[in-house]
Amino acid sequence: MSDYLQHIAEHRRLAILQTLSGAPGYSANEQLLRELVDSYGLRATLDQVRGDLTWLSEQGAVKLTELGGLMIAELTERGADLAAGRASQPGVRRPGPGA
Repeated sequence: MSDYLQHIAEHRRLAILQTLSGAPGYSANEQLLRELVDSYGLRATLDQVRGDLTWLSEQGAVKLTELGGLMIAELTERGADLAAGRASQPGVRRPGPGA
């Protein structure tokens, strides 16, 4: 993956985690997450969001379930720490101060 694409993926993953940290029940479906990632100015396909969610699940940042053909992501404690900048993980952008 090129440096540019890796940089965008890191931003997208942080946006997903931060979105989940503010969502009711700390969870959202993949389609809603794609729309919200777009609102951050990070245009993404549903396949990209699915790939990021799978990757974040492998890192222990989200828990995934399937409901009605949709992937549902729920933030874990690890994911909350990454979203707030209390922890770091290669592959996820660290938020800036006050973010």
